[in-house]
Amino acid sequence: MNGVHTNGTNGTNGTSHARPLTAGIYAPIPTFFQPGTEDLDLTSFSSQVLRLAQANVRPLIAGSLGEASHLSHAERKTLIQTARRTLDDGGFTHVPIIAGTGAGSTRETIELSCEAAEAGADYVIVITSGYFAGALTRKALKAHFVKVASESPLPVIIYNYPGASSGIDLDSDLITELAEECPNTCGVKLTCGNVGKLTRICATVSEQSFTELHPRKNLNAPFLVLGGFADFILPSTYVNGHGAIIGLANVAPYTCARLFDLSVATLKDPSLLPEAQRLQGIVARGDFTIAKTSISGTKFLLEKLYGYGGLPRMPLPPIEPDVASALWDHPHVQELVRVERELSGKISA
Repeated sequence: MNGVHTNGTNGTNGTSHARPLTAGIYAPIPTFFQPGTEDLDLTSFSSQVLRLAQANVRPLIAGSLGEASHLSHAERKTLIQTARRTLDDGGFTHVPIIAGTGAGSTRETIELSCEAAEAGADYVIVITSGYFAGALTRKALKAHFVKVASESPLPVIIYNYPGASSGIDLDSDLITELAEECPNTCGVKLTCGNVGKLTRICATVSEQSFTELHPRKNLNAPFLVLGGFADFILPSTYVNGHGAIIGLANVAPYTCARLFDLSVATLKDPSLLPEAQRLQGIVARGDFTIAKTSISGTKFLLEKLYGYGGLPRMPLPPIEPDVASALWDHPHVQELVRVERELSGKISA
């Protein structure tokens, strides 16, 4: 498989899984809607899934950027089925699908995970429910993830995103405990942006001894430690991190994939480090600027670059025209667009 790196991946044991979960870049695919009706725009969705697969970026369906909280159960299943069909028809039968299944209750989270499996997903990612954040003790949070992992038919990625979970921030000790005690967990996404936390988790789960002591339930689903922002892909590589799940990969998939590949390559060839550092700087600045405009900003850029994007589903507002113009004209965005066009072959480097 092209672009497969281990970089400290903790080996495999147990039952095999058809599409391996490997280190690299994953993108939470936006959910596109028809103007006026807000019905699913599956044509644009399929185009984005295929575009990213061609750049070696793998899809996450119904994540935060995909407006999961605005989707019905039936719509989630439709998106997963559409993504699987698109990948298979495009020759990407080996590419796995991660589906977001986090919900308000443990019960519904498990229900969504079962539905994701039926629809053709390979893995699920579960965000912490923040609705009753004040009542969720450490014991309650651990019990939630233990039950989800034990009853989900698919391996579970823990999703730590305080910004979307009423400030709940799982610490490295709890995440490591879940990895050790729940063989059906297969990773964590850290959208807390805490590089120290990532380092501490990797210090345990990226060692070969971790697999020997805590074998995974699925042969090809090792425990991956993935960043949730694009600005520390290179540093995380040096503590045996495994890549990232990032919204920026929708806008600049070739650039993000190249940065990850180059970061891994520097471990064996230090002469590549200056180029990796240069590219990391471009990606970090672009990510910081684009992230300020949230979902509507990403959709605006996709519309500008690829001809589709549209609006978020209400009550999320569209991007204001002056903000959109400033975003497109921002030097950090223009630099990122230039590099993306070079790497995707649209213009000569």
